[in-house]
Amino acid sequence: MAKQHGRHTVITVDGSDISAYCRTSSYEKNADVHDVSGYGDDDKRKSGGQRDNKFTCGGVYDTTAGTGPRAVLHAEVGNTLAVTRQVEGAGTGKPNDAFNAVLTKYVETSPVDDMVTWSAEFDVDGEVTTTAQA
Repeated sequence: MAKQHGRHTVITVDGSDISAYCRTSSYEKNADVHDVSGYGDDDKRKSGGQRDNKFTCGGVYDTTAGTGPRAVLHAEVGNTLAVTRQVEGAGTGKPNDAFNAVLTKYVETSPVDDMVTWSAEFDVDGEVTTTAQA
């Protein structure tokens, strides 16, 4: 079984590569489920509906002006941004997920005994396009 190490993941938001600032990311595919049971059914009947995808990422805060997560994300909450995710890293034939998403939350956490961290939550707007990298 081939395995993939997470350190190769590449994430860009609005054209800025934030991979170096990320320690974690999550891509979640969900779908609505509708109850279509009728009279006489002993068990519930279900039908799939629209997909509702989400994306999160986060890491250690970096003060790098212009390219760090605060510079890229802080002022963009509520805006729709272009996001790409390359879970196997960059390279010919590897998967590339591209989508537009509303940045719904940006959080900075400052514990007294550890590093400042950041996290971001996105609601995907429309379809996620998965292609092989050229």
